[in-house]
Amino acid sequence: METVVVVATIAVLAVALLVGLLVSSRRREAPPVAPARPPAGRPGVGDEEADKRGSTPTATVDLGAPPEAPAPPVPAEPLPPAPEAPAPTFEIPAPAAGRLTRLRTRLARSQSTLGRGLLTLLSRDKLDDETWEEIEEVLLTADVGVAPTQELVERLRTRVKVLGATDAAALRGLLREELLALVGADLDRTLHTDRRAAEQRPAVVLVVGVNGTGKTTTTGKLARVLIAEGQTVVLGAADTFRAAAADQLETWGERVGAVVVRGPEGGDPASVAFDAVREGIELEADTVVIDTAGRLHTKVGLMDELDKVKRVVEKQAPVDEVLLVIDATTGQNGMVQARVFAEVVNITGIVLTKLDGTAKGGIVVAVQRELGVPVKLVGLGEGPDDLAPFEPEAFVDALLSDGQDPTSPRS
Repeated sequence: METVVVVATIAVLAVALLVGLLVSSRRREAPPVAPARPPAGRPGVGDEEADKRGSTPTATVDLGAPPEAPAPPVPAEPLPPAPEAPAPTFEIPAPAAGRLTRLRTRLARSQSTLGRGLLTLLSRDKLDDETWEEIEEVLLTADVGVAPTQELVERLRTRVKVLGATDAAALRGLLREELLALVGADLDRTLHTDRRAAEQRPAVVLVVGVNGTGKTTTTGKLARVLIAEGQTVVLGAADTFRAAAADQLETWGERVGAVVVRGPEGGDPASVAFDAVREGIELEADTVVIDTAGRLHTKVGLMDELDKVKRVVEKQAPVDEVLLVIDATTGQNGMVQARVFAEVVNITGIVLTKLDGTAKGGIVVAVQRELGVPVKLVGLGEGPDDLAPFEPEAFVDALLSDGQDPTSPRS
């Protein structure tokens, strides 16, 4: 009986041992399950109880509201097209043809003293030696010059005597014929400003003269004359000693659409002239007009510089015109200037400015006789279109007028 009890006890212990081993083995195989936690930043059930039991509180970070989904991109509205720059507007110069005809009245008013004086003397009942001496004096006062005056009086005196002309109309006709011969109605006054197509280059014009004669203004007005005839023009501001001269020329160019080439103040005038001609060649312009600095004819160095300008320009193209600007109000002093300039450069034409401001229109005759060069242009006022081609017939008619429009019918 005791043996049975012992065996039963051993069997019970063996079963208990086997069960314990199985349970222990399962615990080792299964991973520990972490307790569920609420989302960070939000208190969970039992947190306060865990704190009471001494457990470490969990740190929380407030990440704020979840980011919103980005809005779909809004297509950008197309930008309006940039406004086109307005095309530059240029003045339309008055036609060059007939300008002197339009300005006859103004010229007649300034020159009527000469005409009235001559006609009054010729209308005397007796044309004796004293009268002819007075006629000479009137012509000399008008700056006609000694030699031309003596020539005119001698020819007129002979014709009056031979023809026996005594009435005012006949004497006026004779005087008109002699004045036309003196002014030179047959001289070639053509401006050589047309493009040289055969040589594929523009015509080159130099404008020269002393200070104060109106060279820069004449250059700008000449550009207007040429553009009115349908030509394209490049202006060279070679008067680098006066910034105002270059500014003035640029203003003239902007008004009528001429290209202006200028250099730094105090720069080399020959270099500016050279660049202007090169620009004219590249642009295939019709004419390049170069404004030079005002030269005092007593300054030999400055005159030499003018000669240099001409030589440098001719490395690219021949100079077709050299226009000497003379202030008609300077009288015989203008003759001195003309002679000195003629020694330095080959003057091809004369521009007489301020002709409407003097009664000494005889300077036209004197300067032509002295240089053998025709007057090609005359300035008759300060308006932009007051530069006109010189017309001998219109000039003489103005001399012999009574201050009214010579084209108007006489009563």
